[in-house]
Amino acid sequence: MAFELPKLPYAYDALEPHYDAQTVEIHHSKHHNTYTINFNKAVDAAGLAGKTAEEILTNLEAIPADKRNPVINAGGGWWNHNFFWESLSPKGGGEAKGKLAEAISKKWGSYAAFKEAFTAKAFGHFGSGWAWLVVDKAGELQIVDTHDQVCPISTGLKPITVIDVWEHAYYLKFKNVRPDWINAWWNIVSWDKAEERFTAK
Repeated sequence: MAFELPKLPYAYDALEPHYDAQTVEIHHSKHHNTYTINFNKAVDAAGLAGKTAEEILTNLEAIPADKRNPVINAGGGWWNHNFFWESLSPKGGGEAKGKLAEAISKKWGSYAAFKEAFTAKAFGHFGSGWAWLVVDKAGELQIVDTHDQVCPISTGLKPITVIDVWEHAYYLKFKNVRPDWINAWWNIVSWDKAEERFTAK
């Protein structure tokens, strides 16, 4: 297959106790793997073999209309999950660092105010989807949400970090209590990775 299920950068149990091993394993080996399989099928059906995921997801209008939705759903699912796993770390938590921390303070006044706003966006998202910290086309930090598997790079945004708020991301441990999952996520979010993405050209 052109697109493969990536190996996680940590063990399934490495995010305990904030993110349990069973949920991480099922989320990765079942849900993410299904998006991987379906993305390859959608790419083949649309005649997109040989292109990178980024080339595909940033040029959706070039895909025939009757082939586009499977690419958005499966391709976004594959890309978003890759980004999500890399946004987490056993050594995560704490506060933003470096230039990102400075930009957050400039935009929201304080890290605490940013955290409150991001939490509200993630909690308030209706249905399945994601809450993202992104840089918009004007170079400004923004907190946005996307539905289902819409990928922010498809709308010209540069993602910095993300939380998955699909119920499959947290249901085994947190049941339907999304706020508990969001609170746990703050303990495993990788601000090192976020800083790396923010400062990358």
